[in-house]
Amino acid sequence: MKFSKTMMATTALTVATGGIAFAAAHGMADSMTLVSWGGAYQSSQQKAYVEPYLEMNEGVTATWDESSAEAVAKLRAMNEAGNVTWDLVDVVAADAIRLCDEGLAMEYDPEELLAEGDDGTSAEDDFGDLIVSDCFIPQIVYSTTFGYRTDMVPEGVDAPSEICSVFDLETYPGKRALEKRPINNMEWALLCDGVAKDEVYDVLATDEGQDQALAKLETIKDDVIWWSAGADTPQLLADGEIFMGSTYNGRLFSVIEEQDQPVAMMWDAQVFDLDGWIIPAGLPDDRLARVKDFVKFATDTQRLADQAKYISYGPARQSSAPLVSTHAELGIEMAPHMPTDPENAANTFLYNYEFWADYRDDIDAKFQAWLAQ
Repeated sequence: MKFSKTMMATTALTVATGGIAFAAAHGMADSMTLVSWGGAYQSSQQKAYVEPYLEMNEGVTATWDESSAEAVAKLRAMNEAGNVTWDLVDVVAADAIRLCDEGLAMEYDPEELLAEGDDGTSAEDDFGDLIVSDCFIPQIVYSTTFGYRTDMVPEGVDAPSEICSVFDLETYPGKRALEKRPINNMEWALLCDGVAKDEVYDVLATDEGQDQALAKLETIKDDVIWWSAGADTPQLLADGEIFMGSTYNGRLFSVIEEQDQPVAMMWDAQVFDLDGWIIPAGLPDDRLARVKDFVKFATDTQRLADQAKYISYGPARQSSAPLVSTHAELGIEMAPHMPTDPENAANTFLYNYEFWADYRDDIDAKFQAWLAQ
C-alpha cells in the first residue's frame, strides 16, 4: 500500500509494572506522556503498542493525554513557556508539517529511529512517500467519511450513496453532524457546488472560493450539529440524534461492527489522510531516549499490523499490509473494512495536507467567524 504525497480534555490512563532498574540502567526516563485522540483509536494504540511495550519494560509507565486535536496550539504554548510536558504526540500530517516548519517537532533520520521491515526493507523505503515531513513518523492511513442511520432513510428512497446527499435536505431530512473546522467540509461543499475534483484546492486558495464553500454550507447550517471529538458523531448516530454525520472511518466501524448499531457507511468522496507521531523538539536526553526506544518498537512491521486488529485503519508501512488479518475480538476479516479496500476506494478525494499546512490558520479564522454569525 503506497500513496502519492497528495494521497492519502485530558483523560489519563496509566499502566504500570514494578521497579525502575531498567530505565535507570539505560539512562531512560521511566515514564512517558503520550498524546492522542481518545476513543477507539487510542484504545487500539494502547492494545497494539503500549501494553506490549510496558510488559517488556518493567518499571515504565505511560500516561495518555487526549489533546491531539489541539496539539499545535498547546505545543506552541508549551514552547513559549519553556515547559514541554509531552513526550510523543499523535497528529495528522498537516499538523506535523506545521509543527516541523515552526521548529516545534524534532527532525529525525528514518534509518536511525525506525525499525527496518521484517522483510529486510529499509524503513525509508517501507514507509515511502508517507514520510511527508522530516518530523512525521507515519502510523496509519485513515479516512473521514459519513455514516448514516439505516432506520431513518425515508420510505421509498434509496439509501444515500453520494456525498452530495449531505446537502440534500429534501430527500434526506434530519440533522447532520460535521466537524467544527473547515478541513473536509470546505472541499465537500465545493464538490457539491459543481467544482471539479481536480480544481477544488485551486478554488479554495481564493477568497471567492472560500466564500463559495461557506455559502454552500450555509444551506444546511441550521441542521448541523458541530463536533470536535471523533467520538461525537458515533454517539449522536447511536442515540438517533442525527440522520448522518462525518467522522473517522474507524469510529464508524466500531459503531457498526462492535456496537451493532443500525448504521451504515457512505464511502463516496471519503478523504484519505495520514496520522502518525511527532516527537516534541528539545526533550531532555533521558525522556528522548525513552521515546526513541518506544517509537522503534511501536512502528515495526508487526506492531503496525497489530493495530489493524482493533480498528479499521490501514498500516502506513508496506510490509505490514499483508499481515492484516482478523479483528482481535470479533474474528471478522479486517481488510474489507479498510478505507483502502478497492470497493470502498472507488471514488476517493485526495486530501492535500500541504495546502492545509499553508492555509489552515487563515481559513480557520474565516470559518470560525462564519460559524459565530
